[in-house]
Amino acid sequence: MTIKVGDKLPQANFMTFTADGPTPLSGDDLFKGKTVALFALPGAFTPTCSAKHLPGFKERAAELKAKGVDTIACLSVNDVFVMKAWAKDQGITDEVLMLADGNGDFTQAVGLVMDGSKFGMGQRSQRYSLIAKDGVVTQLNVEQGGEFKVSSAEYMLEHI
Repeated sequence: MTIKVGDKLPQANFMTFTADGPTPLSGDDLFKGKTVALFALPGAFTPTCSAKHLPGFKERAAELKAKGVDTIACLSVNDVFVMKAWAKDQGITDEVLMLADGNGDFTQAVGLVMDGSKFGMGQRSQRYSLIAKDGVVTQLNVEQGGEFKVSSAEYMLEHI
């Protein structure tokens, strides 16, 4: 079942890369008591993700935070080392938290898996964005296959 507005996000464990190396981050640490703008995408270094999706949230980070967002997080079913390399490639510092959902556990739990097997990508995340307040989804923007419209930072800003 796909998550919807009003649902509490499931318990999750993510990996991030800090100065201490790969570091686990629980869903509670990420969402509890905060407003989080999370966007998910099929893969690091993929065309739309690298040219539009991540750069849009980087460019609009200050505007999102001015509207009450505490944390902006990018999630992909990639490992933490790929997410670190992609952040470096994209010039991401602390404006966007890069989350590795390496096994796709969170992606499966929210019901937003994309089967990219015919492209040699395996199970990945659908492209979407959401706002969660204290772990409860208040906005959910899921793209239709191959599109990039409703999950952008611009769209999110228009609907906060």
